[in-house]
Amino acid sequence: MLTIGQLAAYAGVTVRAVRHYHQIGLLPEPQRDASGYRRYGAMAVVSLIKIRTLANAGVPLSQIRQMLEADTATFAEAVHRIDSHLHDEIERLETSRKQIAQLVAGDSLALPPEVISYLDRLREIGVSERMVEAERDGWILVAARWPDHIREIMPAKHAQLEDPQLVRLYRLGSEILESDTGDDDPRLEELADIMAGLAEQAYASGETKPDDGAHDDLPFDLLDALAVESDPRAQRLMHLMRERGWASWIRTRPERLTQPPD
Repeated sequence: MLTIGQLAAYAGVTVRAVRHYHQIGLLPEPQRDASGYRRYGAMAVVSLIKIRTLANAGVPLSQIRQMLEADTATFAEAVHRIDSHLHDEIERLETSRKQIAQLVAGDSLALPPEVISYLDRLREIGVSERMVEAERDGWILVAARWPDHIREIMPAKHAQLEDPQLVRLYRLGSEILESDTGDDDPRLEELADIMAGLAEQAYASGETKPDDGAHDDLPFDLLDALAVESDPRAQRLMHLMRERGWASWIRTRPERLTQPPD
């Protein structure tokens, strides 16, 4: 006859686990002997080993008792059901691992590889890290709304970086973001001139936002709001763009004012 410690050691579990199995009714608790100790026989050892084996295989403790009492067919059906559940759980965990791995990369959070490549290209042409971060957050909004369009629009975005004016836009924007000037910074005027020129090009070429068959301005409204929340000087830039006849400063949605500003 074994003590609880001997039983636990033989079955390869902890004494705490044995006591827990007693509490939930999974392992019968023997009567105490004359000395006040519980003594376990061979059947208890067999039962505990079965419980340990099922628990280690991922069977919930709430189901182990039924499985121990099941016939062969019922046991096999339960095992199949548990295996299917574990398969789904493994897939979920693999997805979680991929997402955790993306967190390490920083830019990869919530963004597809095509956008990551574009952000790396911005760094190569001398765009500041703060500007890249602002661009990244904007693409998070776009990718969330139009995930199926990202792959098809990114080649054009890369091609646009061959335009010296766009490169100047990014570099000038970087300089402004890295400075502590107010909204009277004269560089904002130059920035607005460049943006208005690029908007004119986009408007003339017919560039539009991704078309999913529905009129959806929310992502662009969010992009405007994101810019202002990130840097209050963006409000001044929007005003300068309206002075130049553009209702929106987002290049992927060039929109002329229907009435010239006062």
